[in-house]
Amino acid sequence: MTYRSPVTDIRFILDHVVPLAPVAATELFAEATPDMVEAILTEGGKLCDEVIAPTNREGDLTPAKLENGVVRSPAGFKEAFAALAEGGWIGIAADPEHGGMGLPQALNVGFNDMLSGANLSLQLSPLLTQGQIEALEHHASDEIKALYLPKLISGEWSGTMNLTEPGAGSDVGALKTKAVPNDDGTYAISGQKIFITWGDNDCVENTCHLVLARLPDAAPGTKGISLFMVPKLIPDADGKPGVANSLKVVSLEHKLGIHGSPTCVMSYEGATGWLVGEENKGMAAMFTMMNNARLNVGAQGIGVAEAAYQQALAYAKDRVQFAPIVEHADVRRMLACMKAEIFAARSIALACGVAIDMGRATGDANWQARAALLTPIAKAYGTDMGIRVASTGVQVHGGMGFIEETGAAQYLRDVRITTIYEGTNGIQAMDLVGRKMMDEGKAAFRLLQEIEDEAQGARGDFPVLAEDVWQAAEELREHTEWMVSRGMQDRFAGAVPYLDAFARVLGGYYHLRAAMAEGRDSARGHLAAVYIRRLMPAYAASLAEAKEGAEGLYALSVEDLEA
Repeated sequence: MTYRSPVTDIRFILDHVVPLAPVAATELFAEATPDMVEAILTEGGKLCDEVIAPTNREGDLTPAKLENGVVRSPAGFKEAFAALAEGGWIGIAADPEHGGMGLPQALNVGFNDMLSGANLSLQLSPLLTQGQIEALEHHASDEIKALYLPKLISGEWSGTMNLTEPGAGSDVGALKTKAVPNDDGTYAISGQKIFITWGDNDCVENTCHLVLARLPDAAPGTKGISLFMVPKLIPDADGKPGVANSLKVVSLEHKLGIHGSPTCVMSYEGATGWLVGEENKGMAAMFTMMNNARLNVGAQGIGVAEAAYQQALAYAKDRVQFAPIVEHADVRRMLACMKAEIFAARSIALACGVAIDMGRATGDANWQARAALLTPIAKAYGTDMGIRVASTGVQVHGGMGFIEETGAAQYLRDVRITTIYEGTNGIQAMDLVGRKMMDEGKAAFRLLQEIEDEAQGARGDFPVLAEDVWQAAEELREHTEWMVSRGMQDRFAGAVPYLDAFARVLGGYYHLRAAMAEGRDSARGHLAAVYIRRLMPAYAASLAEAKEGAEGLYALSVEDLEA
């Protein structure tokens, strides 16, 4: 199957569903004209289709490997990465001061969506570099910015994040990596990190690690964590990669999927590092990188779902069982639902990107709150949906989906990690009902009011669909009121189904907007009906579960679970 980037869908969403026009109207993003947006999406799609996608299968079949302490990338990855770097694609949203394009984050999300569909294993490298760029832009000293940002943006160097340790996963505060001050203002970093995506590779001159570590006598927990830049090769006086730092790749993880992406166990043995941000404030700096990555991991789920859907559709058109199986009602149902879910998740992710851009360009607190609210939803729904769609893609193939030669299984294996990356989806949901509702739900209520107002206005053209969306938003409002009235344990017990319900309602809203843009008897109108009438109703069951609270869960003891 030949992958085709969803340029038309992304452009339609940015024109009609979550318009980019208000972003382009700001002084900060004035260069994001319609012609520029068209050029970025078209050329980015062409790169993904013609250069990146052909490497995807090879990366799965001949994974990255560790040879004599050096990580070797799969065949074709080095050339594909070079094309990404030479085109400036890593720096789409980066500051022009250091060589970036300075374009909206929404466009970067759209590109990462296409790039993930082309080759998720390869996309992970620029994804992490983009997150590191943003963290350095916000928190690093001028000297570190001047040295590292141009190299990261150009793709000459790549970036990683080093959080997880054998005894410190989601509980980052339990980390044991140490940072001891040297006499010259640098620090000696010692410890082990695991699950370090693209911790080393042969596609770039230097790999730059952002490492969380604890200074001597620092407070326990997250309050005592600092962040350090620890390059593989220490830059010389001219800023070029110099002597090797005291760090190494111990091994590569053997994974379910994303075989082309080297996931490393890293050992730091008194490695030289430079402080990024303030002492003991490392989590704030790292969260800048993680928030960037969370939205774009949501885009990963969407991109892989798109590729899985395209392959399933092509197979269904060719496979004959009495007739081409695309004509069978259940297969048609699966394909329609796959397409409808992808559109919903893509719209949510792009809406989050637009909110980030508006918040940054205007400083408006409401836009910033909207971006914060949508980030965990975009990440969790995009990746949950990615798994559902990739699994359905295997089902459309029937027995052939379970055979590796067709490639359908690779999408399911690859996308499975995305619900775990950058904070599991359970953590995303707890963030939504916890930190993101410390405002007593005001940001959520503003969004729900917007949905109800637009649904009310759509009743003339789409009376049934508009009523369904309005009613769903009203029920979500009532359950949000209940959620913010409860203690954290009850909120957390219902957080995952609540997030799913919120995403379902948002998906219905964006599908309704798409239908309004094209009219009643249009393809998007019919797709909206599929989503709103067949998929969105799941919100009601999710809300019922969300309102059960924690008591019933803890009534079932650990002993009961073991019985």
